[in-house]
Amino acid sequence: MTKAFVFPGQGAQSIGMGKAFADAYPAAKAIFDEVNDALGQNLSALIWEGDIADLTLTENAQPALMATSMAAMAALNAEGVQVTDAAYVAGHSLGEYSALCAAGVLSLSDTARLLKTRGQAMQEAVPVGVGAMAALLGLDFAAAKAVAEAAAQGDVCQAANDNDPGQVVVSGDKAAVERACVLAKEAGAKRAVILPVSAPFHCSLMEPAARVMEAALKDVTFNTPSVPVVVNVLAEACSNPSELRAHLVTQVTGSVRWRESVLFMAAQGVDEIWEIGAGKALGGMIRRIDREITCKAVNDPAGAKAAGE
Repeated sequence: MTKAFVFPGQGAQSIGMGKAFADAYPAAKAIFDEVNDALGQNLSALIWEGDIADLTLTENAQPALMATSMAAMAALNAEGVQVTDAAYVAGHSLGEYSALCAAGVLSLSDTARLLKTRGQAMQEAVPVGVGAMAALLGLDFAAAKAVAEAAAQGDVCQAANDNDPGQVVVSGDKAAVERACVLAKEAGAKRAVILPVSAPFHCSLMEPAARVMEAALKDVTFNTPSVPVVVNVLAEACSNPSELRAHLVTQVTGSVRWRESVLFMAAQGVDEIWEIGAGKALGGMIRRIDREITCKAVNDPAGAKAAGE
């Protein structure tokens, strides 16, 4: 089997995530300790005992999900599985930072600080209530893109996430996204659902956040990855540190080309994908993209042990 490791994005968070890893593996506990130190906050207490509303705040959810993914990776390491056992790594939106950390491009502390900055910048780019995102279910990417363009009417409305063959997320000004929901149903969508997010990610309204990240990323060391990273905005593999840095800036306003990323990996011979960290949402998407790919979830110690056998 040719493996790829993938890492979840925002929306996968839950209170208690990663605690079983920290309890079972000292190396996983050390991940959470280092992230706490890097951020100067007790993020692990929020993750394990806090309020879901606080954890869901973008500036907390992003480093928290990354820490949980890296704790799962530490558990895999303890079970004899290394990142170099994968042919590729990839992550969904913020999960791309987890992939870069796993592949040694970024240090854990730098990744945590960057995600805190990214979360704050994305939250501050657009006042609450001005933007929105919606999932269009039952339309392919071309149809959803056409709906978004028709709904814009001078506002911003863009296809933000191409998740799988029947799920595309649009993002932009609230009124335009609401228009897109109506147009999507007229175009044959099964459902159009406004998402409970605090900002319109992955569209041009995020340009102020992109500029913040461009400045923040300049000060951080990028190493050559131990495993090629399949980049969201390219849906192709990249191993050049300076290009990986630039793609993280583009990613703030660019589309998450997840469906194409999975198809790229499949075309390179990947037939097994491990979802590492919180939840199982990516596995569901991957199965809808290519039923020939075997999916495994490494979201608890039992999953890590099974993966190492």
